Amino acid sequence: MTPATLLTTGLGTHLAAEQKSAEVTDWAARVGWVVGLLLFVALVYWLMREGWKWRGTLQGDLPELPSAPDDPGPARLSMSGRYHGSTTAGQWLDRIVAHGLGTRSRVELTLTDAGLDVVRPGAADFFVPADRLREARLDKGIAGKVLTEGGLLVVTWAHGDRLIDSGFRSDHAAEHNEWVDVINSMINTNSTEGAER
Repeated sequence: MTPATLLTTGLGTHLAAEQKSAEVTDWAARVGWVVGLLLFVALVYWLMREGWKWRGTLQGDLPELPSAPDDPGPARLSMSGRYHGSTTAGQWLDRIVAHGLGTRSRVELTLTDAGLDVVRPGAADFFVPADRLREARLDKGIAGKVLTEGGLLVVTWAHGDRLIDSGFRSDHAAEHNEWVDVINSMINTNSTEGAER
């Protein structure tokens, strides 16, 4: 290698190094963008929270949820799974949030002759007396949650002057059909007995 080649190669490397080190980061602009983004996220969260509270206020006429009787009798069916929320019957996007019904959670369901006991760790438990059960069916969505066709057990029940749909998904989806059959059979038996009286 000749001295001229060495000089040219060394100069090229030096110029390339100068070009790479010429970039300057504008930290003030970056920090401003990050702070602006965090404020925007906080505002959206606050608006969602206020909307949730406003919906609960609108549903303030909903009576307190019944609690399970001391002796509900032996379990006809039980399952573990998820509670996906409750809506006004037939309106799968009209979520009910009053009394904690809008809170998604794990669930332990137990069906007895007295009714449906809904135990939710970390959320309010409730009980649906047998005479308030109206229908059970398989569906694919409730309260903004969409699953596969038939992936959701929806129980319709009366509370105060409203009909409510509550959506549950078992850890073993094959159980859903049995729940639909047994609940609807209970409803038919109760309505027949009521008509005979």
